[in-house]
Amino acid sequence: MPQIDLSVYLIIGPQDCPGQDPVAVVEAAVNNGTTLVQLRDKTGSTREQVDLARRMMAVLEPKGIPLIVNDRVDVALAVDAPGVHVGQSDMSAADARRLIGPEKVLGLSVSSQTDLDAADPAILQYLGIGACYPTGSKADADDVGIKSFGALTAQSSLPVVGIGGINHSNAEEVIAHGAAGVAVISAICGDHMPGKASADLAKLVFQAKQRYA
Repeated sequence: MPQIDLSVYLIIGPQDCPGQDPVAVVEAAVNNGTTLVQLRDKTGSTREQVDLARRMMAVLEPKGIPLIVNDRVDVALAVDAPGVHVGQSDMSAADARRLIGPEKVLGLSVSSQTDLDAADPAILQYLGIGACYPTGSKADADDVGIKSFGALTAQSSLPVVGIGGINHSNAEEVIAHGAAGVAVISAICGDHMPGKASADLAKLVFQAKQRYA
């Protein structure tokens, strides 16, 4: 199974970087501290998503950085992606695990105590908990809040990546509340210099992880 580093977890799709090639944004990010990339494409056709995933894989594989595909198990299987991430309204984690097999990474979104209690650590590698802060990147994101995020993270036997409204100003707080890393969209995709944005965020996260270890 691929090793994963949740420190700087970039979530990206064409909808997140209009006017830019998402693969170019990914390349700039992973050259500057991003440790994991999730393809979350809510607009492309299946064929377009497969093509985009292949292009991302061509950038990521030589660097040893896994591509995680959000929701679309079929797209992940088509390109032999290293992992899949599912949410509470997607295919169940158990069904996803059966389809992708035992050697792929599987992550799950969690936003409540009920979600956490139902998560099976035997089939998962990590949890994404949030939204930590208000976010405009995901219209249906549950507003967990940073205090509840900390309480849920403290109970998790799996590493947790914080998600939702995270940027350079609050990433340290997320790590201080127990996260192994931060998942971001606009903090990198929305910056006209995504490489620098990634490098700055990676430095913040690295220092915070040392401080709160």
